[in-house]
Amino acid sequence: MSNVPVPEGRHKLRFECEVTGKPDIKKGQGAPGRGQLYIDGKLVGQTDIPLTMPLSLGLGGGIVCGADTGSPVWDKYKPPFKFTGKLHSTTVDVSGELIKDDEATLRMLLARQ
Repeated sequence: MSNVPVPEGRHKLRFECEVTGKPDIKKGQGAPGRGQLYIDGKLVGQTDIPLTMPLSLGLGGGIVCGADTGSPVWDKYKPPFKFTGKLHSTTVDVSGELIKDDEATLRMLLARQ
């Protein structure tokens, strides 16, 4: 989904999923959305997500960082597809609010002075 490779070295990656419609629970379909990938605060890719999962992932699902321990989401790799770099920190925000990068906003304001 990115239009550029992730550069070597330490960087901040962020993925946001913005809901763009309503789910159809009766048909077992979650809401459509838009996925957006950022590297160091810069949007480097986005894609429309036709539908999301309307319910929980069950016992085998959940969030895993640094590997995919479940079934692959597409046929381009085989699990566990472990990340070989170093993760310094991770944050999962399920509030539904898009993330605001206050540090980037402050840098922008200071650059104008």
